[in-house]
Amino acid sequence: MALGLRCFLAHPAFCNSLVALTRPVSEVTLKILRERQNDHRQYMAYPALPVRHFVTKKAKGKGQSQTRVNINAALVEDIINLEEVDEEMKSVMETLKDNFNKTLNIRTSPGSLDHITVVTADGKLALNQIGQISMKSPQLILVNMASFPECTAAAIKAIRESGMNLNPEVEGTLVRVPIPKVTREHREMLVKLAKQNTNKAKDSLRKVRANAMNKLKKSKDKTSEDTIRLIEKQISQMADDAVAELDRHLAMKTKELLG
Repeated sequence: MALGLRCFLAHPAFCNSLVALTRPVSEVTLKILRERQNDHRQYMAYPALPVRHFVTKKAKGKGQSQTRVNINAALVEDIINLEEVDEEMKSVMETLKDNFNKTLNIRTSPGSLDHITVVTADGKLALNQIGQISMKSPQLILVNMASFPECTAAAIKAIRESGMNLNPEVEGTLVRVPIPKVTREHREMLVKLAKQNTNKAKDSLRKVRANAMNKLKKSKDKTSEDTIRLIEKQISQMADDAVAELDRHLAMKTKELLG
């Protein structure tokens, strides 16, 4: 009897069945294709999306661990371009960081006016393209509009609406830009602007996420529900990570501005 049991355990069919049973569910997904050819069922194995799950900290009050997924973007590129979504989200973050560096500084410098966009008859132009910017003193920046005098009024308007708390004065084609004193009120005003800009960036992230989800919906008829759910979770994860990064930059900027 023992010999018979050993023969049974060593039989190839039994070994193959045991391997299949012990194989992780995520490695392979079986799909049954019913076809009418000769009244036989055909069984075909399709590899599932390789997804890595990362255990994170337990959710407060729930006592359950949250998991993260990391989908190989190349395997779902026919459904949605996750790398493109990631680049769009990164672009939002870089725009905010650039805005922080250029407009929300305690000390205003000539270079901080370079990015200001002026609406002219020839379209939108950077202020440093139509005016010569220089530092007259630590408390005063001059913008010489002699080369484009017809744009002087537009330049003044752009400087006032730049969000930098600047109130330019004009003398012919020379625009004088007094630099505000670094008071506590001025610091708090800059922090308020930083929060406003961060909220706008979050709105942009929500639009990127919504557009990605809409693209994903178009593939629901030709993609399994499990795959769709995994991709949706991946996109939401990416958006949540981007929001956390925005909040981190805001906290750093707030600390810098308040001193």
